[in-house]
Amino acid sequence: MSERIVLRTGEALVEGSEDYLCAEPEVVIGELDGPVGNALASLIGEQVKGHTKVFAILNSDVQVRPVTVMVSKVTVKSAEYTNILMGTVQAAIANGVLDAVRAGDIPKEKANDLGIIYSVWLDPSVTKVDKVDHKALFDIHREATAKVIRKAMRHEPSIDWLLANQDEVVHFFHQQGLDGNL
Repeated sequence: MSERIVLRTGEALVEGSEDYLCAEPEVVIGELDGPVGNALASLIGEQVKGHTKVFAILNSDVQVRPVTVMVSKVTVKSAEYTNILMGTVQAAIANGVLDAVRAGDIPKEKANDLGIIYSVWLDPSVTKVDKVDHKALFDIHREATAKVIRKAMRHEPSIDWLLANQDEVVHFFHQQGLDGNL
């Protein structure tokens, strides 16, 4: 029997060739009969205009396991943005979750017992792009999903790595401020 997974967290970044091709998810993963399950149920039950929470699905009527709730970091204001978020990105996240199970980052025997709260960021500039590259957008969000789950389940970065590299890692926007570019 696998160990109990009470609560794991992760953050990742995957960027593409265009500014709108960027995924920066944050996840919380844990047992459905614990704090993550309670939070997941609350999120689904407490819908807020502009921040609708939905399950990650391969397509209508095909929800993935572990159950994954998508929460948008951006206020959704247009049908165009909604269609991309709840189409290409939602499908990519669902596929990334299954990739994480296939890779063994999420134990297959725990697929029905775990929940994932997935904070998704889709660049609002995507609605201003003349021709959105849906394949590239899908690939980036799928890769970011597998990466963030892997990092959460492996406790990455480790505390030893963080302590050893603390002075070498500078937040991008902090550096921009130091350079006078903000």
